[in-house]
Amino acid sequence: MRAARAIVLLALAVPGAASAHHLEAGAPPGWTWDPWITVPLVLSGLIAAVGWSRLLARSALGAAALRRRGCCFLAGWVALAGALVSPLHEAGERSFAMHMAEHELLMLIAAPLLVLSRPLAVMLWAFPLPVRRTLGGAGASAPIAAIWRALTAPVLATALQAAALWLWHMPVLFDIALAEPSWHVAQHLSFLVSALLFWTAMLRGHDHARRGIAILCLFATSMISGALGALMALSASPWYEGYAELGMAPFGLTPAEDQQMAGLLMWVPGGLVHAAAALLLMRTLLRDRLPGALVHAR
Repeated sequence: MRAARAIVLLALAVPGAASAHHLEAGAPPGWTWDPWITVPLVLSGLIAAVGWSRLLARSALGAAALRRRGCCFLAGWVALAGALVSPLHEAGERSFAMHMAEHELLMLIAAPLLVLSRPLAVMLWAFPLPVRRTLGGAGASAPIAAIWRALTAPVLATALQAAALWLWHMPVLFDIALAEPSWHVAQHLSFLVSALLFWTAMLRGHDHARRGIAILCLFATSMISGALGALMALSASPWYEGYAELGMAPFGLTPAEDQQMAGLLMWVPGGLVHAAAALLLMRTLLRDRLPGALVHAR
């Protein structure tokens, strides 16, 4: 806890210029040390590391599974840090394509890896026993459990993520996010939270009916995000004044070409990831149902 407090104080002491939102023309992108980003990242990594180490010391039978989950968390945490702290974040201030790559990294790589790691129960082990019991009891309470079940229902989680995607890519809201750092943080937070809820709904289903609904939702999401990406990729004029006013993007792209590249990133990789996840879930569903079908056939 002393180390965590020291990290928080160090991050808060970073000069404001180090977390400036706008990248000067011609300046190479640098790392982002905004304390509103780095402090939660570092604290979550520390809490997870302590929780995993304590649980591994107590658990001999499930150590391999815990290590696999720990590797998933580490990979997701690194992807999250890469999107928000690495030069990719500042490059996104100059290029819509880089901004889109940052969003795809958040929603298609970091979010599902973090969900697969199932970190919350493990992270509780980083706290003293009284705190652990309090937090665990609060999380298991009927109101919180009901809200969690509702938010991670496949249809609602799909609708929330689709709403976040389409609303934030409206020119009015996107230009506000480009101009105001606080709105930019809200944009990224809504993308991450909606993606975590979505992938929890897709990957945590155990019964056949829920898996079937999740498969349909994944195919629907591939079309929803693909349609938005296709509109961007096929548009002959830039949608966002914030990028259009900057002129030429990196790599010599005009604002329209930069937007078309961003649209392709959302259209093709985004659609492929959701479609591939749907096919993997379908394979699992068929594999689980096939033995029962063979028994009935006999």
